[in-house]
Amino acid sequence: MSSPTRRGRARAATESDIRRTARNLLVGQGPEAVTLRAIARELGITAPALYRYYESRDDLLESLRLDVCTDLAAEIAEDIAELKDEGLLQLFQICKGFRRWALTHTKEFTLVFASPTGATGTATGSALRRLDEPFGRIFLAAAGHVLAQHDLVMPPNDVVPPELRDDLTAFQQDLLTVLKESGREIPPEKLDLGLTYLMITFWARLYGHVTLEVFGNYPIPVSKPDVLFEAMLTDLARDVGLYSD
Repeated sequence: MSSPTRRGRARAATESDIRRTARNLLVGQGPEAVTLRAIARELGITAPALYRYYESRDDLLESLRLDVCTDLAAEIAEDIAELKDEGLLQLFQICKGFRRWALTHTKEFTLVFASPTGATGTATGSALRRLDEPFGRIFLAAAGHVLAQHDLVMPPNDVVPPELRDDLTAFQQDLLTVLKESGREIPPEKLDLGLTYLMITFWARLYGHVTLEVFGNYPIPVSKPDVLFEAMLTDLARDVGLYSD
C-alpha cells in the first residue's frame, strides 16, 4: 500500500495534533522553537496547511499559553482540594505550588510568565493579569476567602500613589467581578484602593521571587532556596497582618 499523500496527511492533521506537537517543541526547546514551519515538519505537512487551524504563529502560541494555564490551574486545584475551608492555607499552598510548577516547567513558565508580551508578540500579559483564566481565578478565589476570614493590615487609600489610582480603580472592578463569579463575593467598600494595591504588590513580590529563582538570578548564591522562599512567604504574611511573632 502506498504511503499517504501530502494532501492526505494535511487532512489528517487535527488541531489536537498541532497543539500536542507545539507543546512538545515548547517543552523540549523553548518558546522560540514553536514555529509553524517546525510543527509542519513534525507532522509531515506543509506550513500553509496549518492556517486552516490558526491564523498565525501568535494565534497558535496564545492557544498554547491557555493550555499551559489550564494545566497549571488543574495541578494547583489538586493541591488545595482538601483545604476548602482554609483560605489562608489555600493561598500559601497556591504560592508554593506555583513555585514548584515554575521550577519543574521552566519552558512553560517562560512562555506564560517571563515576557511582558507572553512571548507571542502581542500584549497578552501574565496569567494573573488575565483574571478570567483558570490560574487567576484560583488565586483570587483563595485571596477572597482570606479577605472574608481575616482583618488585614491595609494601607490607607491616601498612601496609594495618585498616578496609580486610575489603573487600580479599573482593576478593582475586575477583581470584584471575578471574586463574585468565583463564589467569594466581597463588599465593594471592603475592596478599596488600598486593598487592591496590597493584592497587586503581594503578587509582584511572589512572582519576582519565583522568576529570580527559575532563571538563577538571585543576587547571591543561595544554598537553601526553600528556606529563602518560606521566609519570603512569612514576610508577606506579616506585612498584611496574617502572621505575628
